[in-house]
Amino acid sequence: MLAFGKAIAEGLRPGMTLYLQGTLGMGKTTLSRGIVHALGATGAVKSPTYTLVEPYQLASFPLYHFDLYRLGDPEELEFMGIRDYFDGRAVCLVEWPMRGQGVLPAADIVITIGEAADAAPGRDLLLEAGSAAGEALLQSLGQGGAPGAD
Repeated sequence: MLAFGKAIAEGLRPGMTLYLQGTLGMGKTTLSRGIVHALGATGAVKSPTYTLVEPYQLASFPLYHFDLYRLGDPEELEFMGIRDYFDGRAVCLVEWPMRGQGVLPAADIVITIGEAADAAPGRDLLLEAGSAAGEALLQSLGQGGAPGAD
């Protein structure tokens, strides 16, 4: 997941939003850690489960890592000023995006992480582009516009 995070990071541009989906323990935070570290952040990258968002001021752009697992109601996002984070200047990584449905903007890339088939080691990844920027990122990964990847 860390290596995949590095590959994703190389194609990120300001204004992009990534949704990270999967059940508990699938590696959403580990993937986020790989992205954040590949973009030059140092120090711990932890899941912002209780704070909802962890900001990182990177050399190129700000990055916001959201974990909406404990969100009670999507309306809570409005109270925290969610729209200010999605201003076109930052990259936003959102774990548990379905909990913010109706308030969050659409994702450029949706990454769904699941158990590997046949109990093989590792994880299965499904990548879906939701915008032209997302499509370009998938192509840079060698996906050629395919809706998913293993």
